[in-house]
Amino acid sequence: MKAKRKRHDATFKARVGLEALKGEKTIQQIAKDFEVHPGQVTEWKKKIMAGAVSVFGGELPGAEAGDFDRERQGLHGKIGQSSNGALRS
Repeated sequence: MKAKRKRHDATFKARVGLEALKGEKTIQQIAKDFEVHPGQVTEWKKKIMAGAVSVFGGELPGAEAGDFDRERQGLHGKIGQSSNGALRS
């Protein structure tokens, strides 16, 4: 019979990821202490590093609000335009 997959909450993931960021222990030691796979520790560490910018009010790379607003305004403008000759053949 297969073992059920463990589901970890965000607090646990953050605690493991922060422990990895400290650098006091190896990934292997942290994985053993928290009973998770070493690859999982590395993934959670990377997610914390990637999301750290948003903690201090900055934007994540690739998530620029200005681009979204400009695109939305452009699309709303196209909705209001008439299509007099655009679809005729």
